[in-house]
Amino acid sequence: MGLKVELKPGERIIVGESIITNDDQRTRLVIEGNAPILREKDILTPETANTPCKKIYLAVQLMYLSRDPSPRHDLYFGLVNEVVKAAPSTLPYLDRMNNHILTGSFYKALKEAQLLLRYEEELLSHAQSGSNLRQERPKNG
Repeated sequence: MGLKVELKPGERIIVGESIITNDDQRTRLVIEGNAPILREKDILTPETANTPCKKIYLAVQLMYLSRDPSPRHDLYFGLVNEVVKAAPSTLPYLDRMNNHILTGSFYKALKEAQLLLRYEEELLSHAQSGSNLRQERPKNG
């Protein structure tokens, strides 16, 4: 059985290297095979990648969607080094992402990048409010 995806009117999805835009009514698709798939809500563009961790997410997204992700490794690891220097508490997230990337599990790396984005939002909100960040241990996976 393939992946079932429901699309809202006008919603877009990337399947492989193609962008599919739904028409004016709700649609259910069953996608079989092995191709990278991203729903519109999970897609970042260069214009929306406006924080350090969003840039990392974008790099992982591009690796996930690419037939050959290796040309993007240098960009990704450069961004990771910058983030670790600025916010060492992100290291557990980045370690897990690195392991997924190095083993070719780009979808899992993308899921970990989503957790990193939530953590970055928390860091930024605490920095803006001036409050102390409580140290939570990220899940191991």
